[in-house]
Amino acid sequence: MPFTTRLLMAWNPVRAGTACCMALLLLHPVLAAEPDVSVSPIPMTGRIAGYRGIWFDLGQTSEYGSKYSGGLGTYTAKHCPLAIYSKKANKTFFVFGGTPKASERRLLAMIGYYDHATGKVPQPHIVHDKLKVNDPHDNPSLAMDSEGHLWVFVSGRGRQRPGFKYRSKLPYDIGAFEQISEEEFTYPQPWWINEKGCLHLFTKYTRGRELYWNRSKKGKTWTKDRKLAGMGGHYQVSRRIGSRVMTAFNYHPNGNVDLRTNLYFLETSKLGDTWTSADGEAIHPPLTQTANPALVHDYLSESRLVYLKDINVDAKGNPVILYITSDHHQPGPHARPRYWMTAHWDGKAWECKRITQAWHNYDMGSLYIEPEGTWRLIAPIEPGPQRHGTGGEMAMWIRPADGGHWHWLRALTQGSVRNHGYARRPVDAHPDFYAFWADGNPDDPSLSLLYFTNREGTALWQLPNVMKGPLESPIRLF
Repeated sequence: MPFTTRLLMAWNPVRAGTACCMALLLLHPVLAAEPDVSVSPIPMTGRIAGYRGIWFDLGQTSEYGSKYSGGLGTYTAKHCPLAIYSKKANKTFFVFGGTPKASERRLLAMIGYYDHATGKVPQPHIVHDKLKVNDPHDNPSLAMDSEGHLWVFVSGRGRQRPGFKYRSKLPYDIGAFEQISEEEFTYPQPWWINEKGCLHLFTKYTRGRELYWNRSKKGKTWTKDRKLAGMGGHYQVSRRIGSRVMTAFNYHPNGNVDLRTNLYFLETSKLGDTWTSADGEAIHPPLTQTANPALVHDYLSESRLVYLKDINVDAKGNPVILYITSDHHQPGPHARPRYWMTAHWDGKAWECKRITQAWHNYDMGSLYIEPEGTWRLIAPIEPGPQRHGTGGEMAMWIRPADGGHWHWLRALTQGSVRNHGYARRPVDAHPDFYAFWADGNPDDPSLSLLYFTNREGTALWQLPNVMKGPLESPIRLF
């Protein structure tokens, strides 16, 4: 059967046994009407009195609904990082795609923080108003330089909408930003490496969605864009560990994003001056052939799609990639189940292993590998109230330090009225703000709230969506 026409088959039953000793979450009702998309041409500035994520529908529908939709304030997996914990400030700073009010789909690139000393959050600050854009592909990413200045990279989209780089005027302060540049980039992934400078990985729509990088010592001037991979198109996820920046990416046959497949890995410890594969072999970008030393696994030969989620390293510093494999780009049941997967470099070879079944291609979670060796996954692993839509109920799975099997630990949400999705991992995550995400109804326009949990998953907080004062405590749900 051709890869692109594989028939959808009966849905597999939901995994049983997700009981958890916690009260059902009392969430706001879904809005019944389509949001008003009319906007003022005057850019908004200052703060918004509450945390409200953007709702979006790509508009590509099939029998089981939209390809992806819902509360996408922490979208996409290719925007990273979205949050950074600063020990000096004792705050977790985070960015998201917000909106002025639930009934207005107008994308605002927002920044806020959680103060670990006071347990409070400020009213979020508008870094950039996208005006008539309601597409979360233009969501921001976050970086922090060695002096504590916050850098917000606001994504562009394709070759029509530019990206923007902003720098906070004061260290560890979200009150005022200056625009540094307006340029072409999508899916920004900036990684600041102490005093060495910033390496920015991003996408340009040149010959397909190709991968590029540039760098800067102080952030004011940047090197020319250099192509990393151009085999027809790619998506990537990346991470910085010390001075290493690692990226995992897939491949789009003939530039078709709905056929994304294969899995690749590269890393640099010299801000892009040199690149290597996992075994240390020197790679000389750009990669233009699908068979190359960066290839982790050939999923094209297995007629499997690859949806990238996260990348981390084990206790020995060996890379681990988190992703989902699937038969088809459309939602709903497939001929074969989707699976949450890890690809782990053991020092000699890549091992690709299943964690558990996945329910949607765009279910996005984060992989934590802790100093003592425990692997932890926070993701919408359980089906949610909108059964076939993006996201679901958030859960925590762990793999013990001795390398045993993955197993379900606990539910983080249960009895929700809207699906939860895109759980994001802060850089240097503090145990009290370990992951954050947004909810939303993928089937109908809805309110979208923002949440965070602690490392053990024993508490859940909602960021206040309506704030009466400049500082308020998040709402503890359990």
